[in-house]
Amino acid sequence: APPPAERKRPAPKPQSEKADSLSIALPLDSLNNNDASPSAPFSSLLPHRHRERHHHTPLSHTTLALFDHRNRSVGEGAMSMSSGGPSAPQRQPSMGRRNISRAITMRTDGYSGEEEGPIIESELVPSSLAPIVPILRAANEIEDENPRVAYLCRFTAFEKAHTMDPNSSGRGVRQFKTYLLHRLEKDEKDTQRRLASTDAKEIQRFYEHYCKKYLEEGLQTRKPDEMARYYQIASVLYDVLKTVTPDKPNSEYDQYAKGVEKEKASFSHYNILPLNISGPTQPVMEIPEIKAAVALLRKINNLPTPRPDTTNGPQGIDDGPIVRDLLDWLWQTFGFQKGNVENQKEHLILLLANIDMRGSGNVHQGERQNHMIQRDTVDHLMKKVFQNYISWCRYLHLESNIKIPHDASTQQPELLYIGLYLLIWGEASNVRFMPECLCYIFHHMARDLYDIISDRREESFDPPFRREGSDDAFLQLVIQPIYNVIHNEATMSKRGTVSHSKWRNYDDLNEYFWSKKCFKQLGWPMDPASDFFADPTKTKNDIERHDHSMSRRRMSKTNFVEVRTFLHLFRSFDRMWAFFILAFQAMVIIAWSPSGSLSAIFEPAVFRNVMTIFITAAFLNFLQATLEIVLNWKAWRSLVCSQMIRHVLKFVVAIGWLIILPVTYSSSIQNPTGLIKFFSNWIGNFQSQSIYNFAVALYMLPNIFSALFFIFLPMRRALERSNSRIVRFLLWWTQPKLYVARGMYEDTCSLLK
Repeated sequence: APPPAERKRPAPKPQSEKADSLSIALPLDSLNNNDASPSAPFSSLLPHRHRERHHHTPLSHTTLALFDHRNRSVGEGAMSMSSGGPSAPQRQPSMGRRNISRAITMRTDGYSGEEEGPIIESELVPSSLAPIVPILRAANEIEDENPRVAYLCRFTAFEKAHTMDPNSSGRGVRQFKTYLLHRLEKDEKDTQRRLASTDAKEIQRFYEHYCKKYLEEGLQTRKPDEMARYYQIASVLYDVLKTVTPDKPNSEYDQYAKGVEKEKASFSHYNILPLNISGPTQPVMEIPEIKAAVALLRKINNLPTPRPDTTNGPQGIDDGPIVRDLLDWLWQTFGFQKGNVENQKEHLILLLANIDMRGSGNVHQGERQNHMIQRDTVDHLMKKVFQNYISWCRYLHLESNIKIPHDASTQQPELLYIGLYLLIWGEASNVRFMPECLCYIFHHMARDLYDIISDRREESFDPPFRREGSDDAFLQLVIQPIYNVIHNEATMSKRGTVSHSKWRNYDDLNEYFWSKKCFKQLGWPMDPASDFFADPTKTKNDIERHDHSMSRRRMSKTNFVEVRTFLHLFRSFDRMWAFFILAFQAMVIIAWSPSGSLSAIFEPAVFRNVMTIFITAAFLNFLQATLEIVLNWKAWRSLVCSQMIRHVLKFVVAIGWLIILPVTYSSSIQNPTGLIKFFSNWIGNFQSQSIYNFAVALYMLPNIFSALFFIFLPMRRALERSNSRIVRFLLWWTQPKLYVARGMYEDTCSLLK
């Protein structure tokens, strides 16, 4: 799956997290204690009032017995290895008992296993059990204040870890479970309840006490990073409370949890702008342009409300997410990831402030205090953001879906379209390398957005993208299918060892969206049965057997398939080669003339022989047309009909000139003519001229027009960049219809230099 939206720098300093890092300093004889019952030690870990429920949880006695049996096997294997194995010589047992510590194979940086002091469980968690790290960190934070609640937190972490990996198949998982199990056995005996007689009441009272002490008192005096840590611990305590008391819903604690979740967003992570941080205002937020941009984005009046997803978020807590601005509204409407929304929110605010600051110029300081974002700022940003999208719509002769409602009196619709495009780009991952694919996605989502904001009859609506119990609907439903196509094509390349004709890169996939056929074949929502999503690693029989009656084949390259051959040296530089060959032929003819001087070209016989260079040019043109067909043969089936006709007609015309010029030249030998007579009698003696001269003039006519357009480059650039059907028809013979690389010429002054 594509990577999620970029993580943001948190306000508090995070503790280091190392992938697959584990440190164990346990005596092996504790793993080989055969006298202890495998289920008895863990049953004592449970609160007394929940031991009957324990038989119905994933951590059953049978599971723990199997877990303890596997630990004994690991310990016995380690003991046999430490003694040299079965073939090693037997050592005499020592008189006194000695605890043997196993060598550490995985550890965090700077920890060798020999240091004294407590081990921090959150730093030992394997990467596959990363979700339990906040629980263990919370246990370490409240260890001194209430050891019993810290024990319950570790118990919840152990239960969650066993649910995530019941077979302990992940790297370092079994060792970590063993360590945590021994820690729970020890804490069960050493910790005492301080606030109540049962664990359920203990966690309830401590949760209430913690919220009042750390979240209500001294809110204005504490730093944001402190408050962020306290809110994180409060969220963990509520999860532990639900684990310990699953069958007793309490509205009072649910109300606490609801307030915690809402206020927690006020201390969320940020990059540059602390938009949701409570407490003293940061200096960056006092800049007038920043304040004006934030105020502009927070005008969300008159927008319909998306119906919340009742399956997302903890039950009993979430009455609907908080919508503070336009990008939060887009988040709930189209199912973007929250981290992506926060990133692009800062991005849009800084863009607006930067453009507005440059456009304002030297404004008096007093006027800046009541500053407002100008309409020209938003219009300028729209032109910059949607430049490629507007060009793409014009190329395909589509009507843009950026439509402003007639009753819109503010800049709210423009900001919604800009925010939508930035959110699509922010979550696109590798699809960013396919800009026209992003235009295709935005084109349809902009239409959905216009339908929502223009229909004010209903106060709420169903979001277009939603996955049950998930907050990444856009990523899973739109981006991931396209990303899978890119991944499969990259797999087909076998690290670049396979021929380029057998797999598609970013450009080949992107060129699929240069034609209107993508609207018919792909559709919206995108059809997973489309040829675009066909798996290239499957054979045709596998696809037919999987899809039964559905006929589907993998899309090939669109406009070009690379064929590696030295003939590309002539095909790509045909005009240079033609100039060299024709100049060499003319110089040889002049050099082998009777006089051998350059003035011999004015002699009728020599001039007639020099005129044969046009026959050579016709042959080179025929060779070029042949190479165009041969080297594009692998992409032939994916070419549009007009391109096929163009290649065939060029080949036929090249054959025609290759026949006409030699035939007419043979007839011109009977009527020799000199260079002076040729130019002086061109108009007066039209009937007496050789037919070969007329054939040459007709053959050179396209090149003459090309030379004229080369001199007047602005006219040529405007014609090539035009999307008019008439202009495209006139230029159809000279170049194929492509979206990029049109009008890429230097100006006239640069050419003269």
